[in-house]
Amino acid sequence: QAESREQRAESREKEFPDVLELKFEKAQGLRYGENPHQKASFYRDKNVSAVGISNARQLHGKELSFNNIIDLDAALEIVKEFKEPAASVIKHTNPCGAASNKTLADAYNDALGCDKMSAFGSIVGLNREVDFKTAEAIINAGFTECIIAPSYEKKALDILTAKKNLRLIEVGELKGIEKDYDLKKVVGGLLIQDRDIFHIEEKDLKFATKKRPAKEEMASLLFGWKIAKHVRSNAIVLSQGTKTVGIGAGQMSRVDSMVIAIMKSRGLSKGATCASDAFFPKEDAIEEAKKAGITSIIQPGGSIRDEYVIKACDESEISMVFTGVRHFKH
Repeated sequence: QAESREQRAESREKEFPDVLELKFEKAQGLRYGENPHQKASFYRDKNVSAVGISNARQLHGKELSFNNIIDLDAALEIVKEFKEPAASVIKHTNPCGAASNKTLADAYNDALGCDKMSAFGSIVGLNREVDFKTAEAIINAGFTECIIAPSYEKKALDILTAKKNLRLIEVGELKGIEKDYDLKKVVGGLLIQDRDIFHIEEKDLKFATKKRPAKEEMASLLFGWKIAKHVRSNAIVLSQGTKTVGIGAGQMSRVDSMVIAIMKSRGLSKGATCASDAFFPKEDAIEEAKKAGITSIIQPGGSIRDEYVIKACDESEISMVFTGVRHFKH
């Protein structure tokens, strides 16, 4: 049964006290912050036992930087979404590729293939023990900054540690997406919220268009939706099966994110599915999707112009489903 507005307000009052006291212990000093002119340190919450970068062990490589820690966190949280072998390739907190597949090596190669140019100097996230074949694929891919994974086979470690600067991070067995709080600092204050761990299944979706997604498209839509949650808004994720083929991240207009994702796909947008982290305010992005050959879309819905967006999809023979849930990421 859905909570009333009054019940939600009462729940918030209990969960978020009038006075918030936080206690963190210093995990390590850092050479500098986001930029060399900024001083920085890394602190850990002793009371949180979640599997993640804060409780990880570095096996090899140079000291972690401020930016490494942020990107490693992003890389791991994406692959936690999947029960199947999965890989993420991260640059500046955004995935430039992500995939799940039958083997870890195949998942990594699929993720890398989304945007090989952007993957130079990337952070790799994996949700299985790293085997020799996956390690070999990472070495052959070129310059990688860090890898974060549950564990590493000895043969994989042997080949990876030959790269003296490659940072190898081990987190132990994954437990899926774990509940925690998300804190964001502003000048003179702090914002706190639940982590965005909302999960969507096929049964939760609303069919918005006359045409319905095929079975294969539905699996691809749900995959893309999981990835879109981890991309900076405005976010567009194009997928073929369970691999991304084009990602448009962090743009001020949704249509620009669509254009970038299509451009990044290098022609693989034809027959692809599209996930959007928030609703389409206009039909312009649908027009771009039609030109690119995109066949199906997943998005929250809720725009005052939904009927026009639905009409544009119907006229373009693009199927579309609504999740009813938004995934803004700032």
